[in-house]
Amino acid sequence: MHTLRLSRKSLISLAVAAALAAPLASASPTAIGRYKDWSVFTDTANGETICYAATQATDKAPRAADHGDVWFYVTNWKSGRARNQPSMKVGYELREDLAPKASVGRSSWALFGVGREAFADDSDDSRIVSALRKGSELRVEAVSKRNTQVAYHFSLSGSAAAIDKASAICR
Repeated sequence: MHTLRLSRKSLISLAVAAALAAPLASASPTAIGRYKDWSVFTDTANGETICYAATQATDKAPRAADHGDVWFYVTNWKSGRARNQPSMKVGYELREDLAPKASVGRSSWALFGVGREAFADDSDDSRIVSALRKGSELRVEAVSKRNTQVAYHFSLSGSAAAIDKASAICR
């Protein structure tokens, strides 16, 4: 099956549309299961099923900053619009001109910020997801619109099982 990959421009459009549609969504996320430090959820947006594996940050720096909820996701759309798409959501606006950086072990990738979310370039998605499945910790560094440098740590314990489950649900 051919998977449609979204360009940066498409992701920005989707992120904006999702932010506008979120209050109108007919269903709230449904928890499917927990896999160590990761959970799997399904949700519906504009009548389309979305399945995702997610984990919350285990450490947030600086401690004095108001980070809000900080989650890292690997998302699949039942329609095939996106498959195993990594992203991060934070509780504040990101600086869009300073690329957040994600790293697992010695590998790192530049992300791009759109409002309160950060996405990888499509060409990096499979490498990031592979590293998430095999690694022990994900670290993300970013800068808020208020110029606060932030850093997050996410446990990868259970990530492989959760990513597999979310992908299987949305096939």
